[in-house]
Amino acid sequence: MQALTLTLLFAVALIASLLVKFWLATRQMRHVAAHRDAVPAAFAPNITLEGHRKAADYTLAKGRFGLLAMAFGAAVPLSWTLLGGLGALDSVVRDIVQPRFGGMAYQLALLAAFVVIGAVLDLPFELYSTFRIEQRFGFNRMTLKLYLADMLKGALVGAVIGLPIAALMLWIMGATGALWWLWAWGAWMVFNLLVLVLYPTVIAPLFNKFEPLADESLKARVQNLMTRCGFQSKGLFVMDGSKRSAHANAYFTGFGAAKRVVFFDTLLSKLSPGEVEAVLAHELGHFKHKHVTKRMVAMFALSLAGFALLGWLSQQAWFYTALGVQPSMSSPNDALALLLFLLVTPVFAFFISPLFAMLSRRHEFEADAYACAQANGHELAAALLKLHQDNASTLTPDPLYVRFYYSHPPASERLAALAQQARLQPA
Repeated sequence: MQALTLTLLFAVALIASLLVKFWLATRQMRHVAAHRDAVPAAFAPNITLEGHRKAADYTLAKGRFGLLAMAFGAAVPLSWTLLGGLGALDSVVRDIVQPRFGGMAYQLALLAAFVVIGAVLDLPFELYSTFRIEQRFGFNRMTLKLYLADMLKGALVGAVIGLPIAALMLWIMGATGALWWLWAWGAWMVFNLLVLVLYPTVIAPLFNKFEPLADESLKARVQNLMTRCGFQSKGLFVMDGSKRSAHANAYFTGFGAAKRVVFFDTLLSKLSPGEVEAVLAHELGHFKHKHVTKRMVAMFALSLAGFALLGWLSQQAWFYTALGVQPSMSSPNDALALLLFLLVTPVFAFFISPLFAMLSRRHEFEADAYACAQANGHELAAALLKLHQDNASTLTPDPLYVRFYYSHPPASERLAALAQQARLQPA
């Protein structure tokens, strides 16, 4: 009875999420297409009709392709679970690996095979997105050689980092008793914090070049801003993002005293020094309001709940059979439990994702307000307009689509809020 209930719940949730995604995507495309030939009045002085149409066409191209990706994205977990794909893979890997190398090797091989197959299935979509859609609209600067090199590096880094943490998790699941999920959660948290520390200096340089910010005038301006805001970092760096994409960005990376400020070279080439300062002030606003800390605490809490749920489900035979897998009576099922949980959780989590998007948008407004207090609000507004235009972000998204998906407020709402800030400096 429990198995049948879970099977029905999963099937209904999968179909419902797909229908909602299609409905929202088609709403978005209709709304953008309907406003393609007229720049919104608030943006008319700054955005050309040609740029507005390019943004609409870019959004529509991604939307149409996204419909296909959505259908495929629903078919994959269905195939792995109710259609028996994971059970078949498990049987093959177990028969080949376990008799020769033992239970741990079998479980690691199952996880690795699952990841490799998933990457192969996703590859055509990634290639089309990068070399057709992004290329068509002038954003892709990546060669096929660089793409393949990145893929190889990513696979090696994933293996070097992923296999040991997977082995540790599987060992904890099998060796620490009924409360294994609590120990596994602790290990997972330590691992995530370690990655935050190592990423800026060990992992990121494998894919990009990072050079100290050479513009002394801009450097002094940025350092003065950080001093005013009480923020310390390990340096200001420029990343060669232009070798892969024309999109621009700036971000903080690292943890604690190891934080770095990183500017894409594309960002520095598009914005004035005052606009760069305003964008950085926005990012500092996230730290001032402790948004990063709050998100980490939320992630820790959610992951603890997830591990606790997995700890219970992994002991229930109906959890496996309900999702198309027959648990083994002679070998560990820990890897199977992990994979099933990873396949099922996103289907149900989709329905609460708007809550996190809403919280993220609220944080963006708070960071904008902080930026207006510490820098020039007009400069931030000008920077946002440039970034929207250069990234071909639509100015006329569907309101419901925004509420469901957008982690950042649409440009119209952000600029209206900026204009109302009490400390907005005169132009």
